[in-house]
Amino acid sequence: MTTAHVEHPAHDHAHGEGCGHVAVPHGDHTDYAHDGHLHRGHNGHYDECEPSGHTAHDTHDHAHGDGCGHVAVPHGDHTDYVHDGHRHAAHGDHYDEH
Repeated sequence: MTTAHVEHPAHDHAHGEGCGHVAVPHGDHTDYAHDGHLHRGHNGHYDECEPSGHTAHDTHDHAHGDGCGHVAVPHGDHTDYVHDGHRHAAHGDHYDEH
């Protein structure tokens, strides 16, 4: 799965430790949940860090939801859950990698 490079214009908030937004590990960087989507710092600006494509997490045997023990991240019209260093989103009868 790849992530498109889409700049988030006019972002006047600096993300980092203690900024008040949920930090989400994502590969070699950290995303921050802000306004229903995820931002990542990139060369002096912020990018939208959203997946392109559909990658199912086929071996997921854990049901995410209230009280599951994983960080819930509001993401557009659904909630992702941080699990094993990435985000999972319910999709039909499986979870997707985000």
